[in-house]
Amino acid sequence: MSSASSPASIAPEVVCIGESMGLVTALGAPLAETETAALGLAGAEGNVAVGLVSAGHRAAWASRLGDDPIGVRISTELARRGVDLWVTTDADAPTGVMFKDPGTESSSVYYYRRGSAASLMAPGFLDAPQLAGVRIVHTTGITPALSPSCRAMVDQLFVDARTAGALVSFDVNDRRALWTMQDAAETLTRLADAADIAFVGRDEAERVWGTATAVEIRAHLPNCGLLIVKDGDVGATAFLGDDEPVFVPAPRVEIVEPVGAGDAFAAGFLAATLDGAELAERLSAGHTAAARVLTTHGDLPPLP
Repeated sequence: MSSASSPASIAPEVVCIGESMGLVTALGAPLAETETAALGLAGAEGNVAVGLVSAGHRAAWASRLGDDPIGVRISTELARRGVDLWVTTDADAPTGVMFKDPGTESSSVYYYRRGSAASLMAPGFLDAPQLAGVRIVHTTGITPALSPSCRAMVDQLFVDARTAGALVSFDVNDRRALWTMQDAAETLTRLADAADIAFVGRDEAERVWGTATAVEIRAHLPNCGLLIVKDGDVGATAFLGDDEPVFVPAPRVEIVEPVGAGDAFAAGFLAATLDGAELAERLSAGHTAAARVLTTHGDLPPLP
């Protein structure tokens, strides 16, 4: 048994589809030792929706949540941040949870999301009529990794988004713990290459595809309309058709914790895209948004 909130009559500019989870972050000591933790939320697509709203655009987050306090926490927080909710509540499946050991170089995360409400998304969860008037449909490589039905849903989503006249935005966002290297390599190649806008980290591309440079990544994804290769604190390179690639260096920031910066970059870039900015300005907007998140412990920047 489930219930769903209906999409509003006025379409948002962007719809972001994927799982958000409860996030338990250890404070003051590693998870195995701490007696104190913070409860928040985490989820790449929800993060992007929040970033778009903070940049002055209307964005919706579409997903499934369990009928439980963690689901209420997620929907309440996203709504508080101005995100439209296109959410189905499932009385029989839980909201996923993740635990995090923070670190300045990298954070260790532990997932408890198998069988979650979001993992039960399937083709038809969103269709072309629901997406009418939407300018960009955004998802990530996390969503097809959740389950076979989610993978089929993402494939159908690409078709329905285009039928509705929207651009398809895809962030590779490989999560090693969720699937095999072979499944990841094949599925992420297919989806990123089919996207109108694709984001990928140079390091994750090397791990999954063996492509060591931005140029090699472009050769691996020749059909992607606009490919953005992020290279950490070095900068980001954009490949648009046969044009010369555009590179913008990353600003120097004091990193508190790196998780969430990639989602913020995507949000900043997509917001500038909606604003009609030039390609270099869009990359700069992505860097600026990422820098804000790099200086906090959460995936989301604090509300003003």
